[in-house]
Amino acid sequence: MKPSVLVTRRLPDCGMDILEDHTVVTLRTPDAQIEKSQLIEKVRDAEGLVCLLSDPVDREVIEAGRHLKVISTYAVGYNNIDLEAAKERGIAVCNTPGVLTDATADIAFALLITAARRIAESDRWLRENEFAGWAPMLYLGLDLAGKTLGIIGAGRIGSALAKRAHHGFDMKILYHNRNRNTDLESAYGAKYASLQQLLEESDFVSLHLPLTDETHHLIGEEELGMMKSTAVLVNTARGPVIDEQALIKALKEQRIFAAGLDVYEEEPKIPAELKQLDNAVILPHIGSASFETRNKMAEIAAWNCINVLQGEEPLHRVV
Repeated sequence: MKPSVLVTRRLPDCGMDILEDHTVVTLRTPDAQIEKSQLIEKVRDAEGLVCLLSDPVDREVIEAGRHLKVISTYAVGYNNIDLEAAKERGIAVCNTPGVLTDATADIAFALLITAARRIAESDRWLRENEFAGWAPMLYLGLDLAGKTLGIIGAGRIGSALAKRAHHGFDMKILYHNRNRNTDLESAYGAKYASLQQLLEESDFVSLHLPLTDETHHLIGEEELGMMKSTAVLVNTARGPVIDEQALIKALKEQRIFAAGLDVYEEEPKIPAELKQLDNAVILPHIGSASFETRNKMAEIAAWNCINVLQGEEPLHRVV
């Protein structure tokens, strides 16, 4: 008899096909965020759970899953899952690292360029039929070539962004990380810096670190005050790494030039004030949203789940 798997939201067909070939899939049909109460109700008889980063898989949900053997998240991050509760129950937790590196680095660099050159702002203005021809002072922005890029979190994605910046725009690279990344230093001439030094010296700052107790509000009012008034801040990591209200204040007062965001502190809620700021480029969490990347994530999430249910080692295990 095939094992039962709950999928909280429809994945790309390649992943769904794999799951349906090997398991009995219960798919929550509304294409919207699942509520915790619904998750508790639907997980009771599932042996496997394939979830999203936004699904609240806390201790209560895990304990409701009486037969759960595996939680496979369709994401590289897993801060939405209570790992300790899963470990106590002997439930494997799996994720999809590696495959979204290039797609997310591309979005981070797109945000850098878009914010620096005021692309989104000028696009909106043009669509309102305001364009009357070229003008010397029209939507002046910032150059990227030869500038200093500060990368906070020098893992796969941070390193991929450094590659793009170094080879494509001859940017100087500073980085701040828990440990020295000698590969980054030798490949791109990157220099390790304290957080304060990086913020003070960088023309562009990009965040690429996980959300932990230590990184929550890592960038707050004090840190924003260290940055240049001409600096651009980009976040494709996790929303709560930035104190969003402090960022809104800094952007309003033009204490930094601009910000480019793909993640938010209380996602999917986005403050109305942030939406109204011309110097904020905001995207709906599309860092990994390429056809190739999302398909590969779906396949990995499916095989992670199936492998555990078949008594085999998953492709990527967290616990």
